[in-house]
Amino acid sequence: MIQTSARLLRLVSLLSTRPTWTCRELAERMAVTDRTLRRDIARLRELGYGIESAPGPWGGYRLGGGTRVPPLILDDEEALAVAVALREASLSGVLGGDQAALSALLKLGQVLPPRTAERLGEMDAAFVHTPRPEGRQIAPGTLLELAAACRRGERTRLSYRDHAGKATVRDVDPYRLVHTGHRWYFVARDVTRNQWRTFRADRVVQVQPTGHTVELVDPPDPALLVSQSIAGVVYPLYATVRLAHPMAQALRLVPPTIGTHHPDGPDATIVEIGGNDADQLATYLLGLGTTLRVLSPDAVREALLRRTRDLFEDNGGGHGCETGELARGRRETPPGLPCDPLRSRSWRAAAQP
Repeated sequence: MIQTSARLLRLVSLLSTRPTWTCRELAERMAVTDRTLRRDIARLRELGYGIESAPGPWGGYRLGGGTRVPPLILDDEEALAVAVALREASLSGVLGGDQAALSALLKLGQVLPPRTAERLGEMDAAFVHTPRPEGRQIAPGTLLELAAACRRGERTRLSYRDHAGKATVRDVDPYRLVHTGHRWYFVARDVTRNQWRTFRADRVVQVQPTGHTVELVDPPDPALLVSQSIAGVVYPLYATVRLAHPMAQALRLVPPTIGTHHPDGPDATIVEIGGNDADQLATYLLGLGTTLRVLSPDAVREALLRRTRDLFEDNGGGHGCETGELARGRRETPPGLPCDPLRSRSWRAAAQP
């Protein structure tokens, strides 16, 4: 049986090196009879390999698409390339909340030859990912450890640092990893509190398996739990804005984890967004790059206009204007160069109470 399995693997490897093979060529290369070769082809088809054949003396075999993903034969360089691509996919969040890349990387990591695993580790140590402006960098190893804990269903001792910097150690029952497009969140049941909680993955200091397998009873919707957790954060200041977009488009601009949405007719949406101060909210609104109207409070509206004027002047928008002209709203300007940014329709909309 072992000899037959090794022969099948070698046959798959040969089929993948050329577009087509004749029966005689394959049999000679494999050092088997034509009958044995045909029997091996039938076994590979049973395993899910889509091996196509053409009849006749000049016909042969070629490797095509199967009905399911069969085992793959990768050399060291190919395995390393796949591992790097999977790691990048998991860190970038290109698949959203899907853990497929992490799961595949875990499986591949268990079977990598030592020399290939060592090279991957060297690359991990050398590569640095620039963190997002609003978050820290997550070590690839930490993310994989959390994914492995979810996969095993094993109670885990989590060393965690909260938003205030306070370090705690908690026993948790892992469930899922959720990516919001900005950060990774670890969803688990806090054993001591007997509550489902969300933990920011970039705040996890250490993941320590306990060896105790647990069975989760009635787990929550992980994506919904993360969304509710983020939306439930209390901010010192909230801005209410009107976006000139229907609800579906407004949700793409401002995710539900950032603000709460209410339709304002078929073509507009009212959104409430929380922040630490007026300047932070103004920066976020300016970054949306869309027409909007700040309904409240006045502090956010004024901060938005102040930032707009600053950008206008810093980029030469005030060239040729007399001192104080922006404040007075005069319009004696060179042709095609408005002195006052509030003449723009979008900024007039933002300025209106």
